[in-house]
Amino acid sequence: MDSGVIINTLLILFLLWIVFRRFFPVQGVKQITTADLKSELKNKGKQFIDVRTPHEFRTRHIQGFKNIPLSNLPRQTNQLSKDKEVFIICQSGMRSLKASKVLKKQGFKNITNIKGGMNTWS
Repeated sequence: MDSGVIINTLLILFLLWIVFRRFFPVQGVKQITTADLKSELKNKGKQFIDVRTPHEFRTRHIQGFKNIPLSNLPRQTNQLSKDKEVFIICQSGMRSLKASKVLKKQGFKNITNIKGGMNTWS
């Protein structure tokens, strides 16, 4: 094989790895739909976090959710209990997936991402 083909193959594999890491669920993080979320909201022993911006949160949010924007989350995890399940929502599910990774790195074990986010809430 010539070196150009090898370099191109490695580049493609690297890009696929980046896409996979960015868009696929984090290992050890539960995924639920907004329909599943409705039954969970009644449980007072759980934490519900909305990682959208304060403006997005003020415009429309789900009762019982606390707003901690994704950009602030690494500095504000001390407001959360590692002993209770954490449910995370955003607008589409992308920021909440990133937030799941942040919490996982900080030692949270019981994390649930809400797929589709507020876009799928009715």
